[in-house]
Amino acid sequence: MSYPIPSKMWQRVSIVALLLVIPSIGIAILRQSATVAIPANQTPPSSSILPNHPDYQALQGLVKQYSCVVSIQNFGTLPITRTEFATVLNDCLNRINELATTDPKIVTQADMKTLQRLQSEFAPELAILRSSIDELDARNLTTPTQTTRERTPAESTRKTQPLPTVLPRSIPSRASMQDQLLSRPASPELQAGSSIGRVAPQTETDSRFNTENYNRIEDNPFHRVGNDPLSTFSIDVDTASYSNVRRFITQGELPPKDAVRIEELINYFTYNYPQPKGDRPFSVTTEVAATPWNPQHKMVLVGLQGKRLESETLPPSNLVFLIDVSGSMDDPNKLPLVQQSLKLLVNKLRPEDRVSLVVYAGNAGLVLPATPGSQKSKILAAIDRLEAGGSTAGGQGIELAYKIAKQNFLKSGNNRVILATDGDFNVGVSSDGDLTRLIEQKRDQGIFLTVLGFGTGNYKDGKMEQLADKGNGNYAYIDTLLEAKKVLVNDLRGTLFTIAKDVKIQVEFNPAKVQAYRLIGYENRLLQNQDFNDDKKDAGDIGAGHSVTALYEIIPTGTKSDVKLPEVDPLRYQRSGETASNTDGNELMQVKLRYKLPQDSTSQLITQTIQDDDLRADQIPSTNLRFAAAVATFGMVLRDSEYKGNANYDLVMKLATQGKGEDQEGYRDEFIRLVEQSRALIARTGSRE
Repeated sequence: MSYPIPSKMWQRVSIVALLLVIPSIGIAILRQSATVAIPANQTPPSSSILPNHPDYQALQGLVKQYSCVVSIQNFGTLPITRTEFATVLNDCLNRINELATTDPKIVTQADMKTLQRLQSEFAPELAILRSSIDELDARNLTTPTQTTRERTPAESTRKTQPLPTVLPRSIPSRASMQDQLLSRPASPELQAGSSIGRVAPQTETDSRFNTENYNRIEDNPFHRVGNDPLSTFSIDVDTASYSNVRRFITQGELPPKDAVRIEELINYFTYNYPQPKGDRPFSVTTEVAATPWNPQHKMVLVGLQGKRLESETLPPSNLVFLIDVSGSMDDPNKLPLVQQSLKLLVNKLRPEDRVSLVVYAGNAGLVLPATPGSQKSKILAAIDRLEAGGSTAGGQGIELAYKIAKQNFLKSGNNRVILATDGDFNVGVSSDGDLTRLIEQKRDQGIFLTVLGFGTGNYKDGKMEQLADKGNGNYAYIDTLLEAKKVLVNDLRGTLFTIAKDVKIQVEFNPAKVQAYRLIGYENRLLQNQDFNDDKKDAGDIGAGHSVTALYEIIPTGTKSDVKLPEVDPLRYQRSGETASNTDGNELMQVKLRYKLPQDSTSQLITQTIQDDDLRADQIPSTNLRFAAAVATFGMVLRDSEYKGNANYDLVMKLATQGKGEDQEGYRDEFIRLVEQSRALIARTGSRE
């Protein structure tokens, strides 16, 4: 028996069939509905961006300058939505990425700043676009019965494709998926408005779980000087926490509190400290000012500046790239980004430098024996051959890398293993303890370890920070090729060439002037007081041109602070402060530093005192101190620290704006935009303020 079908139903079926049979027509129809011309007598919706808008014109200029292929119709002539703007921006990023791979200098500094600004302003739309593309990718490339480690042939072909992320927060390019995305109805979240930071990215719906790991951090407390006058710690030049925090905020969420290491946020930036004089490898700068988040207190800055070295004076390098090619690295922001990052470094190699390439995934293998830096094409070809797949034998890879480094050891050169991984070791050396002991042993033999972290979802931050610390190296997190350029090109000398090792700081406070003190950050760098004079005790290293900044918050003697100080029973056999009368009563504190030259095993000592009158009523804090204070304030707000006082985002913005300075590279400008995005997130979620 048959039933008549109503004519309206036939019309609907016909339209759906037409859209399915000829997808391009359907996409055009749906896209046209989003970009239809607006009559002259009507005002475009508030979410539209007009062609005469500065952002619109800036993006048009980039499209023309770099011959970007645009997937949005009528771009340049009609108003577009913020979603369409983000799509064009991503199209242009992908084009610039391709050009920058062959010529890193092709993008001007002015255009770089424009791209950074546009990505920051349209971060919510880019995040939603990223989430939607990932969701479509998962649906198209993974069957319901597949696990995340089982790939289809179609998917396996994409793991060697160039990574479409050169600049911060760019999105993987899949034109067909963008067409699918644009043909879908806009989500209510996108239609709700265009305020920066107020749109949360869609949550992932695939089978991957977030197993990121961060070691717990407890804020350093205040110590009473009468009972504990010494503060001792190791310097830290790692920057991983800042770029990782930036990644979270850019994706539309606040970072975990334990991902925020304030000293790494502060030391991400360079400061205008003077160059050292004479034979010293670094200079020491101190400054005192009122504490911005608690004006009753004082803040003390201690800054170290490493000596800059010219390229022709740098010793030759013996570099062993140790690359994680396990299955967990088969994501666009992992192995493909590793490959393009290392290419930037290779382009800076000199003929006297040598490079080896070791990989590990189930088993470790030598991909490229030691090769002179003059044979760049051979090194780059080896990097291009890398593919991801298998489990992770991290320990075995490290053992082989150190073996290769020892075979090609340069007695008067720089010998270093550069580990690139997401930190997800699951096979190999039986324990983290065995792994760190191996790294310590090789460190003592003159082979240092640099750790470069990549990826999201299964990122093991705590493990990688520990490995870098034990290996006398630095630890950076690379989320974009722009960050790789900063770490491996702009900061290359400081990254690879150590000028002072085992650098320790010990501060003694005068109880006649200081009631209590607190070291801001460096929680996992604290040392026992007796470690300061123990040359066998490992500490941090300073590279050529590196700057290191530490901040103390102190409560002057006689100040009635609202901070609750630890209570300790009065001492029976010692009288606190008795020795202070025998010293210069105007001294606030004494700063002592110990360091070793790279080839030495005996430390050298530097001593410097800070006077109480270093803080005058008419003194204007330097841009160094104000910007460092801005970053510290930002970190305390993100961590919701119990010691943040009246710190908030308005205070961060005020300090950062006042302390911005010249900012030739644009990193401080980016920080200010990051603070604005965080404030917008706070306004939406109503937490951590």
